[in-house]
Amino acid sequence: MLITKIYTTDEIEKAANELCLGELIAFPTETVYGLGADATNEQAVKRVYLAKGRPSDNPLIVTVSSRKMVEEYVESLPERAVKLMDAFWPGPLTMILKIKEGALSKAVTGGLETAAFRMPQNKATLKLIESAGVPIVGPSANSSGKPSPTTAQHVYHDLEGRIAGILDDGPTQVGVESTIIDLSSEHPVILRPGAVTVEQLEEVLKETVLSDKHKVGMKEVPKAPGMKYKHYAPDAQVLIVKAGDWDKALLWRKNKQERVGVMAFNEVLKNADLPKKLSYSLGDTVFDASRRLFAGLRYFDSEEKVDFILCAGVKEAGLGEAYMNRLKKSAGNVFFDKI
Repeated sequence: MLITKIYTTDEIEKAANELCLGELIAFPTETVYGLGADATNEQAVKRVYLAKGRPSDNPLIVTVSSRKMVEEYVESLPERAVKLMDAFWPGPLTMILKIKEGALSKAVTGGLETAAFRMPQNKATLKLIESAGVPIVGPSANSSGKPSPTTAQHVYHDLEGRIAGILDDGPTQVGVESTIIDLSSEHPVILRPGAVTVEQLEEVLKETVLSDKHKVGMKEVPKAPGMKYKHYAPDAQVLIVKAGDWDKALLWRKNKQERVGVMAFNEVLKNADLPKKLSYSLGDTVFDASRRLFAGLRYFDSEEKVDFILCAGVKEAGLGEAYMNRLKKSAGNVFFDKI
């Protein structure tokens, strides 16, 4: 078994050297921690799938430190991509672009003629990529299907002994993954909502941005992560609670023999008679909730084992769309008022 080393931000060169040797290094971003491998090393990339237990037809995001690095692999940069890079890079936006034939291995692209590129807003990771001198793949650094990691400790819990190291830069700032927009066809299409909202994208592009509602078939290769397989699921059954249903939900919890955890906004928790260990604050705003969602699911998965998790739903607008996208997947789209 590998000994998984924790690297500080003063040890970036050491972590970069491990990447160059074909090892796997988890790295921080503003959204969640990613699992890095040299995107040009096919064997290293294949080990990412093994470490995560990830299906091999689920394409990987290519994480870069500059626009120039993207230009080495794509046919050309569309005008839309340039506008979005100017507005949101570095930042939580991933763009799907057509790549040069054979530019990246099928292990990265899932055999597609496109690849997903992202430049994260984290100085330590940008320095890591620059030091390695190659783009790195960057799926979330967790066991496939489980809640995404927002701290180095979350990564260590899932992947200890399976990866060479973790670059620790503290908790992430956003908490839900990047928005993925497909720029490889006639119209821009969001394949995964995230920290950059539809409204922000349309403001920059000055055109309508579509949302993909297509359900990917089992024999179909998805264009982006999160479109085909189960994601973000803790061991407990998550139940989504609408704002007006908390009185009923808390009474239901009180009468259950099983252990029930509660993830709610402070406004709800301050009036709820709950054991401290079975309550987890989502803060006061949707932004707070987006940062804390995965950490809360992990808390009830590892520190306080529960059978059910009651979790606050929000309006699906702006950042709330990304939050609800992840929460619905965690819950299998099960709402408290439907049980």
